[in-house]
Amino acid sequence: MKVSFHGHSIVKVETEGKTILFDPFITGNSQTDLKVEEESPDVIILTHGHGDHIGDTEALARKKNALIIANNEIANYFAWKGLNTHPLHIGGSYQFDFGKVKLTQAFHGSAVVDDEKKEIVYLGMPTGVLLMAEGKTIYHAGDTGLFSDMKLIGERHPIDLAFLPIGDNFTMGPEDAAVAATFLQAKTVVPIHYNTFPLIQQDPQKFIDLLDGVNGKVMKAGDAIEL
Repeated sequence: MKVSFHGHSIVKVETEGKTILFDPFITGNSQTDLKVEEESPDVIILTHGHGDHIGDTEALARKKNALIIANNEIANYFAWKGLNTHPLHIGGSYQFDFGKVKLTQAFHGSAVVDDEKKEIVYLGMPTGVLLMAEGKTIYHAGDTGLFSDMKLIGERHPIDLAFLPIGDNFTMGPEDAAVAATFLQAKTVVPIHYNTFPLIQQDPQKFIDLLDGVNGKVMKAGDAIEL
């Protein structure tokens, strides 16, 4: 299994002959190395409804009828656009042909915000995601603050690779993310969701230096890990 990071919160997983994209915010993402015209995922997994996570989902999904996996509200939102979706919700899991996906809680918001119309479309609860494939478990925390049930997530699902936001302001900062890493006890932890915007400027090495007994790895856009 190949797992690569592509700036902000974009994670690509290549497993069982499928390409899976988490939170494909490409257009307008100053940190990514991806181009929409060059990507054609089989599966798109969304953690919540904000624009810097839904991103280019619709354009990417239409290329070859990619399966969009998300909470029920987001799944309905895209199903109404004629796209292929599978709804899940927090605590629920489903066994797909490429692996099992389970949604966990996250503490954040979830909506499409139209600044011009001054409209907000609520898109259900934000989530984290556990992807279990080829005997490995990947945890994408989505956007979240620190919460103590991360201990339970780590105990119930031993994690090989975790992606944690460190940007602060909208999510955990480095200090809280380091505590989250201790709670989760993942074999490797990667910081995400930082430096894309002025409000979330961070030094990822600061996060790594705060880790106690947990392996941390800063990944640049395009870096990959083999699991």
